[in-house]
Amino acid sequence: MQKIRHFLKNNKGATAIEYGLIAALIAVAAIAAMQGLGNNLKSTFNNVASNMKSESE
Repeated sequence: MQKIRHFLKNNKGATAIEYGLIAALIAVAAIAAMQGLGNNLKSTFNNVASNMKSESE
């Protein structure tokens, strides 16, 4: 009976899972932010490249 009580009181596994979930959510948010930033950078560089082509001709 004491082993069962000790097992139920052990919170180390739950804490590790919570930290893992937090890290996963932060990673998803970072990936989403980087994708949006990447699209903006792509359009900016394409705009610069097209302006450079039109000025050199």
